[in-house]
Amino acid sequence: MALQEITLNNGTTIPQLGFGVWQVEDDQAYTAVTTAFEVGYRHIDTARIYENETGVGRAIRDSGLPRGEVFLTTKLWNSDQGYDETLRAFDAGLERLGTDYVDLYLIHWPTPARDRYLDTWRALEKINADGRARAIGVSNFTEATLRRLVDETDIVPVLNQIELHPYFQQREMRSVAKDLEVAIEAWSPLGQGGALLAEPSLAGIAEQYGKSPAQVVLRWHLQTGNIVIPKSVTPSRIAENFDVFDFELSDNDLTLIAALDNPAGRIGPDPETFNLA
Repeated sequence: MALQEITLNNGTTIPQLGFGVWQVEDDQAYTAVTTAFEVGYRHIDTARIYENETGVGRAIRDSGLPRGEVFLTTKLWNSDQGYDETLRAFDAGLERLGTDYVDLYLIHWPTPARDRYLDTWRALEKINADGRARAIGVSNFTEATLRRLVDETDIVPVLNQIELHPYFQQREMRSVAKDLEVAIEAWSPLGQGGALLAEPSLAGIAEQYGKSPAQVVLRWHLQTGNIVIPKSVTPSRIAENFDVFDFELSDNDLTLIAALDNPAGRIGPDPETFNLA
């Protein structure tokens, strides 16, 4: 199985399937990332607010993999927004990770009522110019905040990491991002399991290919063009989530999954009103 890669708008390539560590404690993140590397993942997504950058960084160093073979993403938390604050926070993040650069640095939330993301982005532009982040992007930006960022700063984000799963397919945001040449990365790509993975249509598709409903959903993300970062701490599931390159969904399958979209399907906070510092 070969990892598929996507070329971002600055020429950087990113493995389309990555491994997320949200809500994973530091020591557990070390173990989970170590397992992910053994399975074949080469793209790891963390964040300051996850409080596991230390464990992630240690797993990367102990893996024996050349640093250049691992695509590492981390994110700036809301309370660290602002130009000078961002530069200090980035330095602290590198120290926790134990690396001298990251492959991708993201603004975690726009927090529009606080209105600091333009100054924050200018700090990311400096970090990028200095070569300490090979690419810079955003997370949870809406059409309004993304277009304003593009219009009023110098560098177009390489991607926007947003909540995206079959219950909440974000077609409008995906269209906007395509127009701006911004890649889309899906967080909570399995909709946190539960009801989504029990959908009869997904079960039927899964049975057809000898796969699980989760594998079908991840395959849908890949064929839709999304970058996707499922998380798990269970070794068998970490491996299962990676085993999605040996089958292809039909047009009929994609139509069935498209029908699951629900405007009220959001699980996480609304980026237009989420302003937690």
